[in-house]
Amino acid sequence: MTDATLTLRRADADLSYVESLLDANDLPSRDVRENPDCFYVASDGDDRVGVGGIERYGADGLLRSVVVERSARGNGFGTALCEALEAEARADGVERLYLLTTTAAGFFAARGYAEVERADAPPAIRRTTEFDELCPATAACMRKSL
Repeated sequence: MTDATLTLRRADADLSYVESLLDANDLPSRDVRENPDCFYVASDGDDRVGVGGIERYGADGLLRSVVVERSARGNGFGTALCEALEAEARADGVERLYLLTTTAAGFFAARGYAEVERADAPPAIRRTTEFDELCPATAACMRKSL
């Protein structure tokens, strides 16, 4: 775990960074500019270490595109980034977070997310571009109550 403090800020001026980091990690980036308000950049001091997003739909939210720079992995930034995004969601009135993942189900399970049937996600979440177009049907759907 790192001793550094992770800071989270909206990605408004850093959308190119968000897209490049997502692309470099085989995560969907096609709709980043359609939903710029949902993305955040995580920094350790002056160094950008990762990105993530939250799309809010009433009391439900979609946690998406959580990724840490390869050079920063193994230092606890993934956990810190998830916790910071969850705190943002909670402060914004989100009670449940959903996500889709093809590679990180174990990481999210260790942080309290439980696998659920994709059809059990609320309709607004299922209608998102992430669910409807970007993530394959084989992706694990997970939920966490905040």
